[in-house]
Amino acid sequence: MSLKVYINSTLKHCILSALSLLLVFILFLFLKNNEKSLLSAGAQRTSAECYRVPIIMYHSLMKNKKSLGKFIISPNEFESDLKYLKDNGYTTIFMKDLIDYVYENKDLPEKPIILTFDDGYYNNYLYAFPLLKEYESRVVLSPIGIEVDKFSEENDANPNYSHASWENLKEMVDSGFVEIQNHSYNMHKVSRKRKGTKKNRRESLESYKKAFMEDVNIFQKEAQEHLNIIPTTFVFPFGAVSLCCNDILKELGFLATLGCENKINAISKDPDCLYNLCRFLRPSGISSTNFFTKKVKLT
Repeated sequence: MSLKVYINSTLKHCILSALSLLLVFILFLFLKNNEKSLLSAGAQRTSAECYRVPIIMYHSLMKNKKSLGKFIISPNEFESDLKYLKDNGYTTIFMKDLIDYVYENKDLPEKPIILTFDDGYYNNYLYAFPLLKEYESRVVLSPIGIEVDKFSEENDANPNYSHASWENLKEMVDSGFVEIQNHSYNMHKVSRKRKGTKKNRRESLESYKKAFMEDVNIFQKEAQEHLNIIPTTFVFPFGAVSLCCNDILKELGFLATLGCENKINAISKDPDCLYNLCRFLRPSGISSTNFFTKKVKLT
């Protein structure tokens, strides 16, 4: 073989090798870009199928600074919370919206959050309700049935100790800014026999189930009579829950329950994700920014 032929053959081999390496490199880049696209699409699908939904728990609002504490905040603190959420793009929703997402495939807003008030104090109506209308925010209010009956009869409207009347509740429901749920009729108490709606260890399941269902149904009946609604969510007094509670409530037609554990909820299309939902207690003495970023850890 002549030197010229050898050089041409070697050059041809080098060119073919270079082209092969170039093709491999181009194929690598193509697959890498497609991998990123697929991962991105997968993340979007996961995000669309499962929402992170924080639920905040309030109780009472008072103006007297000496009364403020773990379960009582000032109207100014509550207003600051509403402003913080609105400024940061959060949308307050009802339990109905959460239930409709799971059962009816309806959409949720991009950054949903639920605000709840337990016990149904009159100061919720006096102080919180006007702020809800001003900031166009929604809350889930769960009153104690027997207290609503008591203060509806006595007509004693005192922000320091009174509970809202059926008339107060009806006005709030009709506004579209308040949703009423079941917090028991007369089981929001602690005694030797029972803590809230929790089953006593020595109590038979049959006896407990009868007492629990009767109490829950009293509030259901009164809510329908006075407010023309049927609550779909049960809010456990003190967060006290027995293993059998959710099964009993499902039998009664409840589609969700609320507890007291501090954790953000993962809401999917699985109906079971709506039971024992977690809530963050909002105490006084901490700014809205610190509460939502450090305690709730909103992003």
